[in-house]
Amino acid sequence: MAAHHCALCRRTSFSGRRHLYSPAHRRRLREALERLQEEVAAARAAAGAVRPYEPAEHERRVWCLCCGRGVRRDGRRGGLALPGAGLLRHLAGPEHRRETLRFWRENRAEAALRERVLVPADEYERLAQAAERALAAYRQREEERLRQMAAGIREAERRQQETVRAALQLQTEAELGAGPPGCSLPAGPDRDSSWDAEQPGLSRMQAGPDLNWMEPGQALTFIGHQETEGKGNVHTGAKPPWLTEEEDGSKQQIGPSYEEFLKHKEKQKLKKLPAERVGANFDHTSQTGDSWLPSFGRVWNHGRRWQSRHQFRTESGEKKKKR
Repeated sequence: MAAHHCALCRRTSFSGRRHLYSPAHRRRLREALERLQEEVAAARAAAGAVRPYEPAEHERRVWCLCCGRGVRRDGRRGGLALPGAGLLRHLAGPEHRRETLRFWRENRAEAALRERVLVPADEYERLAQAAERALAAYRQREEERLRQMAAGIREAERRQQETVRAALQLQTEAELGAGPPGCSLPAGPDRDSSWDAEQPGLSRMQAGPDLNWMEPGQALTFIGHQETEGKGNVHTGAKPPWLTEEEDGSKQQIGPSYEEFLKHKEKQKLKKLPAERVGANFDHTSQTGDSWLPSFGRVWNHGRRWQSRHQFRTESGEKKKKR
């Protein structure tokens, strides 16, 4: 018997077309048709809705079981999305109708379910007209919202201009009321309160400094210029401390020297080495003799290996001479 490949079940059967009537094939066919019918029902329910276009949401595709390819679910008009419009357009096309007839014939599906995955031409025209009306109404609402926003912006600008104009007018009146140049303002707290009361719209920071801060009859004493011989600071033109020289002729050193920097750099390198390495705890400042190494192994945690090596060679040379 000839082999039969079922694209729906994704398997090859050697029983011919008997596979099309098997319970497994009928179950998979029923589940696939139910998923497609759910997508068609959702597209019909969403027809007439208009939403702002978002690629992550409206670029979704629906697998058409009859045509064997993915179909874009939503339609697009500029920056607006029409939910379900793309799938309805595909279901109403002649190509989908032709592929549906072929799929039903090859898979022996129930004829009563075929109309659920097809959209008649008159129904598609009615849904398309409803979508056009919804699109026009949405654009009209957006235009009205933009007009209201523009009116609000113009009103805010008008109020801002009125506020600025009132502040400039108050400032002009205050300058005219100040009198001719040369006349002084009254001193004391009475001047401050009257001046602030005349300018309610101006900030206190715009008022000039209070020159009458001293008590009447009080005077300052001039003690002369204070100068220090040979000393000063950078503000008086003196040399900065890092350029001055000591009494013995050497310049003052600020900060660590170059040798100290190199020692610090070596210490930082040693910190990256293992702490339990041989010779890590060796005291470089201690004075060691020839008899400090033990007589076993020639290796000690508190010394260097090269010292034991040289000592061994020295002892070996002495022994050879004694022989």
